[in-house]
This record gives sequence, C-alpha cells and structure tokens, in this order.
Amino acid sequence: MKEIVVISGKGGTGKTSLTASFAALAEGAVMVDCDVDAPNLAIVLDPRVEQTSPFVGGKVAIPDPETCISCGGCVEVCRYGAVSLDGPINEPGDGTSVVDAKACEGCGVCVEVCPVDAMRLEPVQGGEWFISRTRHGTLVHARLGIGQDNSGKLVSLVRKEARELAGRESNGLMISDGPPGIGCPVIASVSGADLVLIVVEPTVSAIHDFERVVELTRHFGIPALVCVNKFDLNPALAESLESLAERLGVEAVGRIPYDKVVVDAQLDLKSVVEYSTDGVCASIRDIWKKVEARLVSGEGRRERNIETR
Repeated sequence: MKEIVVISGKGGTGKTSLTASFAALAEGAVMVDCDVDAPNLAIVLDPRVEQTSPFVGGKVAIPDPETCISCGGCVEVCRYGAVSLDGPINEPGDGTSVVDAKACEGCGVCVEVCPVDAMRLEPVQGGEWFISRTRHGTLVHARLGIGQDNSGKLVSLVRKEARELAGRESNGLMISDGPPGIGCPVIASVSGADLVLIVVEPTVSAIHDFERVVELTRHFGIPALVCVNKFDLNPALAESLESLAERLGVEAVGRIPYDKVVVDAQLDLKSVVEYSTDGVCASIRDIWKKVEARLVSGEGRRERNIETR
C-alpha cells in the first residue's frame, strides 16, 4: 500500500483541487481529508455518508455540587481559570465549584487536589469522523467540533481507518489532502507516508512557507516533490521557487497555469479533470503521472529508509 499526501505551507494554494483531480485520475484509491479543522474535499467529491462515528478528543472536569465543600482548592490550582465558586449553595453556605467546559483543558489537577473527591474527569466528544462513498471510491473524512482541540489525534484516527480500508478494498493507494502549515495536524498527516507533494504559489511569502515545509519533511525522512500552482501570475518567482527546490533537493514535477475553469469546476461540484479536458488539465495529468511513477517505483520509500537509519 502506498500513500501520497498533498500539503502546502499556507491555505488557499489549490491543494484540495489538485487532490480531487488525483482522486479522479487514480481510479479506485482511498481518499482521506486530513484537514479536519476546515475539511472541504467532500464538497468536490460529493460523498454519500455510510458510517458516522464520534471522536472523543479529550476530557473535561465535572464537579459534584452535593459533595463540594466550597474549599476553593480547585480554583487556586486551575491555571486556565476554568473553575469558579459560582455553583449552587450547599450546606457549608458558600458557592460550589463550577467548570467552564470551554476553558477546561482536562489536566485533572483539580481532581487530584479535591479533599472530598467532588471532581471527576469525563470524556467529551470533540467531533465526528465518517466513511463515505464517492464516484471515485471511498473517502474517510472528519469534522472537528467548534473550539475543540486534539486535531492531530483526529487526523491520526482517520488515516488509520483509511489505511485499513485501503488494505481491503482499494487498488493499494491512499491519497490524502493534508492541512496547511507545519503544525501538529500536518505532522499527523505525513508521518509514515511514502511521498509528499508540496503545492506552492509564486509569492514572496511562499518562499518562506516552502522552506519550512521542506524542513518538516526532512525531519521525518519523507521524500517530497513540489509543483507551482498559478505559476503564470509571476513567472520569475515561480522560477525562483523551482531553483530553491533544486538547491534543497526537492524535485519540481510541474507548473499549473491560472485558469478560471478551476472555479467553474468547483461550482459544478467536480474535480478539474472531470469538468474539462483542456488547458490546466494537461498540466495536472502530467503531474499525476510523475507522482504515480515515483510511488510505483518505490523510490520514495527507499529514500525514507536511508534518511531514518
């Protein structure tokens, strides 16, 4: 089983549009939307949800007002300001503990210091994850709850489920739409992958973003490719990015021109290569051929093994 993850140093570079086109060209791969904070691959693939499961991302402290003696110890030790004595008055005559669930980090210190065991930690649902069917195959995706954390944990969960599905029912390929940046969700998205495709745009800030993403992939020993989207908006910067990629040892696998057909395809809920066969589609198909060749050859896996010895 092989996995390609499409990432970028920032949002809005076109990685989801490119991932959707790869899904159409791959014919039978399992797709994964790892951008659980702002998932949108499903918008293009128009999935039919077949399984919905809760995601328990963490815990929250729950006070028992009948047991609480209003000592205030929990208020003193909570460094997040999540506990107050604003609860109902009980026999001691003072307000009892109340926890602001949005501020609580579930660290459990209040549980440890309570002299009467009036605090307990309870699991809290942080979102949902789904297994869906699309016209191109299975899609595993998720939605993190508003204000919830542990997005990296949720990413790891959907990738694990997708990997199991890919082993049973696909052509042995996973195509993952990663989140932007270099944070925890990105690390969870690329760890253990065979290949990463970095999508960049010809802007000044993209140079810094690209360097950070390459540093991340190197740290984890994951081979990377790069493509420049909307290269014709600034051909000189596009060339500079490709020169930088060469210096960093990252192969540039193609340029994608700006084309309004990308927006038209999105409005029609289709990938670009489904919507049209002209213009930008030729560039996307050529990039996919190069990515597929790297995956089939196993070159990426060998490079990673050498890097991590």
